[in-house]
Amino acid sequence: MNGILPLWKEKGMTSHDCVFKARKILKTKKVGHTGTLDPDVEGVLPLCIGTATRLAEYITDSGKTYEAEVTIGAATETEDASGAVIQTKMIEAPINQQDIKRVLEELTGDIKQTPPMYSAVKVNGKRLYEYARAGKTIERPSRTVSIYRLEQISPVEQDGVCARFSIRIACGKGTYIRTLAVMIGEKLGYPAHMSRLVRTESGGFQEKDCVTLAELAEASPEAVLQPVEIAVSHLPKWHVNDTVAIKIKNGAVLPKPAEWPSGEAEAAVYLNGELLAIYQHHPEKTGKVKPVKVMPQR
Repeated sequence: MNGILPLWKEKGMTSHDCVFKARKILKTKKVGHTGTLDPDVEGVLPLCIGTATRLAEYITDSGKTYEAEVTIGAATETEDASGAVIQTKMIEAPINQQDIKRVLEELTGDIKQTPPMYSAVKVNGKRLYEYARAGKTIERPSRTVSIYRLEQISPVEQDGVCARFSIRIACGKGTYIRTLAVMIGEKLGYPAHMSRLVRTESGGFQEKDCVTLAELAEASPEAVLQPVEIAVSHLPKWHVNDTVAIKIKNGAVLPKPAEWPSGEAEAAVYLNGELLAIYQHHPEKTGKVKPVKVMPQR
């Protein structure tokens, strides 16, 4: 059983819970997810089944889209609604719409983020949330993340204490949306947190493409699994003949072919529509290409 399962993760479950339940339903151990979603978050969580687990990183790297609610006027220890409030600031004047627009534009592109203490990032061999649960705050390395699109999708609602509005974010891997909400608040001059989050797209899949675990239990795997090749559909393609395919299947280093996709460092290799491998420019041998992944023969 091989393929991509576009799962709609429901609230109250961890990503690992989804993998565990999918294994039981599909009766296979080779199941992996493509990017953790917190228990309070719902949304698109593609699962890789069988040989597709070798390609999980390509779905993870392909970018995601979220819809989030930002609450201005209160910060929490976890940067989302599940944590205790640690700072408040009364919003006395209405938040200016032009200020929001300016801030969102400033946070579009490549930006620096510091991972929150309540996250799974490892520092000195331990997860940050382990330090946080022990009451410790440690220095975390900042990293650059890519925000491709950031837009406001709801008007500001203000209750006299806090203000709220929703945003849509298209971003690259490693982006913390709750940290982004905090950054938006800081630029507006207030403490803030992310009060709601839905992942609306991942790996090219949207909600309309997904099934829930309950629906999976009632369906035949053939009806819901998508082809393994979808995981690398964003990569340029190199089509080979039978002779070259034999070498590819054995993981050979090859001369860069004339038909290699122009200007590309990496390509998905196909024979008669079947994915054979992922190849890239050889980092040490000029004019050669080498395998990154060779798919098991079917």
